[in-house]
Parts: sequence; C-alpha cells; structure tokens
Amino acid sequence: MLLQLTSAPGFGPQLLTALGTVRWLGVGLAFGAYFVLGALWYMGLFAQAYKVALGKAGQELDNQSPLYIAGPAACVLVITVVSAVLLRALHVDTYGGGLLFAALIGFGYLVANTVNIGINPNIPRPFLYGAITGAYHLVGITLASLIMVAMR
Repeated sequence: MLLQLTSAPGFGPQLLTALGTVRWLGVGLAFGAYFVLGALWYMGLFAQAYKVALGKAGQELDNQSPLYIAGPAACVLVITVVSAVLLRALHVDTYGGGLLFAALIGFGYLVANTVNIGINPNIPRPFLYGAITGAYHLVGITLASLIMVAMR
C-alpha cells in the first residue's frame, strides 16, 4: 500500500510517536539536498527568469544579506522535518509512496501556496514566479522525500 492513513481520533498520538522514530541523518541529508538545490535553482538554472518574474531583469538582486540564506534555510528545514514526521506517521516506506507523498505535499501545499504568494502587486509576473518557485519546491520535496524513504 502506498499510504496507510490512520483514523483522525488516534492520529495526534501517532504523530508524536512518529516524531520519536524520525531518522535524523536522513532529515539532515534531505535538508542539505533541498537547500543546495535552491542555490543551484536561483543562482544558476533560473537566475535570469527569476529576475524577470520579480520585475528586475538586467539588475542585480539585493540578496547578499544573511537573511537571504538563513531565512530560506529555516523554511526548508521546517518543511523537511514536518515531512519526515508525516512520512513516518503515514508509514510511507516505498519509493512509490514517497513519490505520491511528494506529489500531494508538493502540489497541494508548496506549489499552491507559492502561486498564492506570487499573486500580489509586488510581483509583476506572478505565474512565472509561481512556476519557478513552485517547481523548485516540487523538485525539492520529491528529492527530500525519496532521500528520507531511502534512509528509513
């Protein structure tokens, strides 16, 4: 079975139990891969397209502050730890299950939320922003999920 869902009344204690069984080495490796992917994604693969999405084509982004490293790192760490707990609580122990989990979390939360964030007056190309950043999170959560399944 790809995902084994548990009934809601007993799910709270199951989450706490799952937290105690998380493989932290896997979380660390998954976090590292997801975070490094972000650097490659935004500083290399999609650097110019990202600037276009932000209305800053041909300009240097003012992103040299430690906030632009620590902030995304903290967010990716939270995403990775919560995903690790859910993977354990839902008994996802196959690569197929990891892919399904990543697709559900990726599209259902990360991509949808990213597009929603992009739809505001400060981002001139919201759907381009959503495509670039949403795709990053979809690839990142897929990579992280597969690493954590492998390290179970």
